[in-house]
Amino acid sequence: MFQLIWIIIVGAVLGVLAKMLLPGKQAIPFWLTVICGMAGALLGNLLASWIGVRHTSGIDWIRHLLQLVGALVVVGAGASFWPQAKSRS
Repeated sequence: MFQLIWIIIVGAVLGVLAKMLLPGKQAIPFWLTVICGMAGALLGNLLASWIGVRHTSGIDWIRHLLQLVGALVVVGAGASFWPQAKSRS
């Protein structure tokens, strides 16, 4: 249970950071920002595992940077697809 809450918090932080760093306005709701941040964290973790830097001694700065890059990609994609998905309903 605690792990799920932690995943949601990390997703929210990464999603909001990604929205702040991306140029322009991302007109996506907060819940989608959190989901995109969670997906970006997962993507960053997978990439960190793939290149062998997921678990290092000390703070995993490279993994965290990859998570942020993943969140930037997923939030950017979500922001571009959200108006189209919203107009269909």
